[in-house]
Amino acid sequence: MSDRIEARFAALASEGRAGLVTFVMAGDPDQETSQAIIDGLPEAGADVIEIGMPFSDPMADGPIIQAGGLRALNAGQTLRKTLAMVAAFRKRDDATPIVLMGYYNPIYSFGVDAFLKAAVEAGVDGLIIVDLPPEEDDELCIPAVEAGLNFIRLATPTTDDARLPAVLRHTSGFVYYVSIAGITGTRAPDVSVVSQAVERLHRHTKLPIAVGFGISTPQNAAAVAKVADAAVVGSAIIRRVAETLDDAGRATPETAPGVLSLVKDLAAGVRGARQ
Repeated sequence: MSDRIEARFAALASEGRAGLVTFVMAGDPDQETSQAIIDGLPEAGADVIEIGMPFSDPMADGPIIQAGGLRALNAGQTLRKTLAMVAAFRKRDDATPIVLMGYYNPIYSFGVDAFLKAAVEAGVDGLIIVDLPPEEDDELCIPAVEAGLNFIRLATPTTDDARLPAVLRHTSGFVYYVSIAGITGTRAPDVSVVSQAVERLHRHTKLPIAVGFGISTPQNAAAVAKVADAAVVGSAIIRRVAETLDDAGRATPETAPGVLSLVKDLAAGVRGARQ
């Protein structure tokens, strides 16, 4: 089992602070720019990197992340290219955890065994597959864990105490708590409600709790970082990509620096939350 995630959260705990988990879409707006963004994330303050695997039917994603995935697909991004991007990142950074996030269809098409072997070789640490419930654990979760990858599960406001044991049974790395019902990037979470949810989850698991969906500003991130083990930001980062593109939807000299500047601001919010 890859221990980068465990080591990173242990380091955060020893520092007495929450982490910043950043989500970027692989290949958005093109592979070269996307690689530059990913490579720059640790220095900008990302503690864990989630990389989206573009898919044509992303049912849990809001319009901002859907648009990012579509840009990536239109630019020719494939799952094989995404794994190559992770391998390229690992040549310069062997410590920052990388989690691939997305849907099962591209992995199924790739071939589960071939994908897991390639992911481990590339330096992937974990998977978040949003459309595979615990009842389908034999499909990917258990083979992934056996291959040495963390399988990170989503818990939501509707995941009650009766359901949680099934959700947590084979979960490792951390738990991703979806702070609002609905799709990504739509509204900010209520931190008092999030705090209660994190406390409830911690009664069921010793794993770190990362909270995402709706966190778009340094202030949002700081508020969540006071009550959770990590704050996850995705839509705001993908929105910043879109804001820096030219009229034809192509990257500009401002794209990678603009995204990394936002991440620096988010990281400052997270790091200052418990001071």
